Formats: sequence, C-alpha cells, structure tokens
Amino acid sequence: MFKRKIYREMLQWKAVSKGKTALFIEGARRIGKSTVALEFAKNEYDDNLVVDFAKVGPNIRELFQEGLDDLTTFFRNLFLFTKKKPKNGRMVIIFDEIQLFPLARQAIKYLVQDGRYDYIETGSLISIKKNTKDILIPSEEYRLKMYPMDFEEFLWATGDEVTMDVVREAFNAGNGVGGRAHHEIMKSFRTYMAVGGMPQAVASFVAGETYAQIDFIKRNILALYEEDLEKHDSENNEKASIVFKYLPEQLNRKNPIFKMSAIDKNARYKNYISAFNFIRESMIGNICTNVTVPDVAMELYRKSERFKLYMGDTGLLVTQIIKMQNSEELYESLIAGKLGINQGMIFENIVAQMLRAKGDDLYFHEFTALDKESGKERKYEMDFLLVRQNKICPIEVKSSSYRQHKSLDAFTEKYRLKLPQKYIIYTKDYQQLDGVTCLPIYMVPCI
Repeated sequence: MFKRKIYREMLQWKAVSKGKTALFIEGARRIGKSTVALEFAKNEYDDNLVVDFAKVGPNIRELFQEGLDDLTTFFRNLFLFTKKKPKNGRMVIIFDEIQLFPLARQAIKYLVQDGRYDYIETGSLISIKKNTKDILIPSEEYRLKMYPMDFEEFLWATGDEVTMDVVREAFNAGNGVGGRAHHEIMKSFRTYMAVGGMPQAVASFVAGETYAQIDFIKRNILALYEEDLEKHDSENNEKASIVFKYLPEQLNRKNPIFKMSAIDKNARYKNYISAFNFIRESMIGNICTNVTVPDVAMELYRKSERFKLYMGDTGLLVTQIIKMQNSEELYESLIAGKLGINQGMIFENIVAQMLRAKGDDLYFHEFTALDKESGKERKYEMDFLLVRQNKICPIEVKSSSYRQHKSLDAFTEKYRLKLPQKYIIYTKDYQQLDGVTCLPIYMVPCI
C-alpha cells in the first residue's frame, strides 16, 4: 500500500461523520480505491468485512432483493454467507465495486440509519445514469473523488518525503529551488510523467523493473478501459470507445481542440454528448471547456461543443503515444527531455491532470487581439483559466524553457483585468519576468 493523500480525507470523514454517513470513493479503474479502503479499515477499525460485488454469489445479492425490514436477520445471513465471525468493537463494511449491484447502494440509507456498522463504498463508472436510474440515490453518502497518484505521492513511493516540502517552501517564498536541485526535480518529474500515477505501474517502477515491463502493465490497464467503453457502447448504442481511441491524435494536433470530423466527416457534437460525458464521469478523461468570456463565473459562459479532452493519467497517454515502438529508448528520451514527438501535449495533459486533482474545473479561452508587430488581428488562446482570490488567473503552458508570453500580454491588454497572478508553466526554475510568474511545471500543485 502506497501512502495516499485521500487517507487524510478519510480520517476527517470518520471523525466528523461518526457513522451518520457512508463514505463513497469513486474513481477510474486501477487507481487504488479498494486498496486504500481496505488499508483504512484495517488501521482505523477493530474489524472489517469486504463485500466485493465483482465476486459475490446469488445468496448475498438476494439479501438486498428480499428487503431490509429485518436488519438483524439481514446481518446474520450476511455474516453466514461470507463466513465472517464479527469481533467485539467497531466494524466497517466495505461494498467494493458497488456499481455492479445498485441495490446495495440504495440500501445504504437504511444501513446507515441502523447505526450498527460503518460503511465504505468503492466504485468505478458509478455516476453513470445506467447504474442509478432505477434506484434512490442515498443522501447518507459522503463522496470523495480519487485520482491517480500525484507527483508527491509518486515521490513518497520512491522513499522521498522531502522534495515537495522544499518545492512548496520555495513557491511560497517566491524563489526557485536552485540550479542543481531544479535539474534533479525536473528529472524526477519527467520520470513521473512517463511512468504515470497508476499504482501498479508505480509499484513496477519502484521494484526496479524495466520500462518495457512498466509499459506492459499500462497497456493492460488501457485494455480494461477499452473493454469498459466497448461494453458501454454496445449496451447503449454510443461511441465512447471511438472518442477514446482518437484522444492522442486530437491532442497531437497543432490546435488540440477536439475536432469531430476526425472521428467521422459527418459527426456532430450533439450525437456524441453522452460518449464524452461517459468518459468524463468515469474519470478516465478530463474535459477542458472553452469559455467565451473570462469571468469568475465561467460556468455561465462555457461553450460545451468546443473543448479539449485530456487523458486522466498522463502515463497512460504516454503508452498510447509510443504504441509498439522501442519503449525503453522512448521512455529514456522523454525523461531526458529529448523526445522527438510533440511533448507539448504531454505537458498540457499533466497540467490538466494536476489541476483536476486539486479540485479545479478546467476551462480555456480563445480570443482575437491586435498583434502589435504585424498590426493585424490574430487569434490567441489561454491554455487554462483558474479563479484565485475571486479573480481570473490565466495559465500558458510551454514544454520547454521558452518564456515568451504574447498570449498573456494580449489577454491582459484586451480585458484589462486585475490579475493576482499570470503564469507561464515551463521547464526552467522559478522566475518573475515582466509581471509574469514563470513557474517550473512541478510547482503547478502549489498554485
């Protein structure tokens, strides 16, 4: 079990809830939901029972179908069928892969009210309408979203519990970490981008396995995602698997805004809305939406049909990109910063991933402004817009040490906004330049 930040949030839930809500952990497959739930149960409770709905037989399923009028009988039979002898003390019951059996989720309302035990639910693709349309969603759930391991968790897995503390101190002081330290942190960050945040891949890396072996693990995870998407498409007559297939190709374009014609020349956004929503809700992809006005109430100005679609885990994107090429050489080139492919899409994807894990919704903005050099109107784009201190905070992402910021200048000139911070995200150390903060990419979680 790797150290995960969500554990702290789970402790807060237990202390505040005191059994009055069930904890529901949702996230993509293979990000460690079941592992952290079981570790928490072992450490924080006297006893635990895991009910895995991917494995249970008809006896347990029938318990929920027969009704919950007599909970004493319900629990007696639950323990009988699971061969569980409860110990003295507080027990937590884990409903794993609960999306596979919605009736168990509906039962949470009555189980929590009963108060005998605490409950943790874990699930993938659980917010999809198909899994909830016929049940009453319990208000007694406290929901936590879980994401792939972030850079700090990756460092913890390698035994490094110092680096991100130093990074935060430098950011808060408005300083860089220094040349040699910056070089080492960037190397670690590039390694993290290449390996990704899926716990199985990280475990393989920590164990000293080759990049080819790590890539093999990630290919298996991608295959699971593709199977999920294909099953969803066949059951709902949708095209999420096709959208997912074209994700790397879309990001690799000069303008990575999702182009429907790449899927089919006759494709229309309105016919794919459910597919995009499925990918977003299953948390295997992050959608960044265009806003027509850079305002703190950005949701009011979102233009849903114009968006970028990022992979939920950048390590999986890297695997999609390199496909069946020599993975050892390509991984080494990426970590050294010498990869010949478009690194811009990898950097933009990891920034989207880090912002989403922080809880930020993703927006970008397209606009036209006068180019002072040519004297003509031209198109500009802000890669990301955040809200900080109730003000707009624009971000431009570079995949190199390039520090020119024409888009930021044009944005500032056009809208005359009071901007607490303007950021260039790039590969060099922290620097203030002409009112712009040039931020090394590993400092994004500090924004």
